[in-house]
Amino acid sequence: MHLTYADRQYFPIGDTNRATDTDTGQREPLLALLSLLRSQGYDFIAPTPASQSRVLSRPQRQVGTTLYDLLGWSLPCRRDDLSPDVVAILGKAGLLEQRPDGLVSAGIRVSNVFDQLFVHSRYPTRAQDSVFLGPDSYRFADYISRNLSGLTDAARILDYGAGAGVGGIVAASLHGGATLTLADINPKALALASINATFAAIDHRTVLANTPKDVDGDFDLIVTHPPFMIDPDRRAYRDGGDLYGGKLSLDWTLEAIRKLAPGGRFLMHTGVSIVDGRDVVRDAIDRAMPSVGYRYDYRVLDPDIFGDELDKEPYAGVDRIAAIGLCVQRTEERT
Repeated sequence: MHLTYADRQYFPIGDTNRATDTDTGQREPLLALLSLLRSQGYDFIAPTPASQSRVLSRPQRQVGTTLYDLLGWSLPCRRDDLSPDVVAILGKAGLLEQRPDGLVSAGIRVSNVFDQLFVHSRYPTRAQDSVFLGPDSYRFADYISRNLSGLTDAARILDYGAGAGVGGIVAASLHGGATLTLADINPKALALASINATFAAIDHRTVLANTPKDVDGDFDLIVTHPPFMIDPDRRAYRDGGDLYGGKLSLDWTLEAIRKLAPGGRFLMHTGVSIVDGRDVVRDAIDRAMPSVGYRYDYRVLDPDIFGDELDKEPYAGVDRIAAIGLCVQRTEERT
C-alpha cells in the first residue's frame, strides 16, 4: 500500500498563515528578485524532468553563463558572469551556494506561467518537501482559464494542494476581485505560494491542511492538481497513492465537491494510468460520484504524458499515462 497524502503530516491541520511565518528571511529578498527579473524580461519555461536531464547531460551544458542558466536550468555559474544585484539578493536570502570548484548555484528556480513569475524548487526535486512546477502547471493553468466564466464577482477560490500556487493565482488573476485560499500539507510550498501570490498582487491566505475538508468555509471555485505518479520514494508532491497513482485524485474530488457553494465548481487537472485500455481513475469517479446534486465533465487533455516513466517497474502493467481535466458543478443544496 502507498501512503496517502494525509499520512505525511508536517504541522497540525487547519493552521492559517503559519507557513508564511516560517520563512520571513527569504520573503522580501525573493519578492525583490521577482521584481528584478520581471524588469529584465525574464521568461524561462520549465521543461519536464526528463527533458531537463537530457539537456543538462550535454557536454556544453555543464556550466551556465546567464540568469536563465542559474535560475531556470539550475546550472552552476561563475559569479562574474552574473548580475551583481541577483547575486546579492540570493546571498541575502541564503539561497546562493558557493561550490568547492568556485562556481555558484541557486537554491531556487523561477519560471513563467501565463505571464506570471513563480518561485519553486530547484532541479532536481529530490527532497520530500520539494515544490514542483513543470509542463503540467501550464496545462493546469490553461484548463482553468477555459472554465472561469459565470463565477460570482467576489468569488471565493481555494487552491488545494497548491504547491507553488499556480492554479489559484492564475484563477484569481484572470477572474479579478476574487479572494484566494492556498492550502497545502507542506509549509515550504505555502511559503513560496504566498510569495508568488503577493508578487501577483492577489489577496490571499494560507492554510496548512491534510485534506480539503480541513479547510474552513465553502468556495465558489476549487482548483487542484493532485500528485498522480507511482513514486517509490513516496514524496508528497509526487506520489498519488493506489489506483496506479490515482487515489488522491479520487479522494480529493469526493472531499472537495462537498465544500462547493451552490453553483460552485471544482476543477482538477491530473494524470491517470490507462491499464488494459481502461482509465482506472475515470472508472472510479464514475462509480463514486453522487447521483444527485452535481454534474461533471471529464475530458482527456493529453493522451500520452511522461512516457519515460513506463520504463520503470511500478508501471509494468500500464499502457500509458494521460492528462485529464475534471469539472464538477454543484447544482443544488446539499442534503
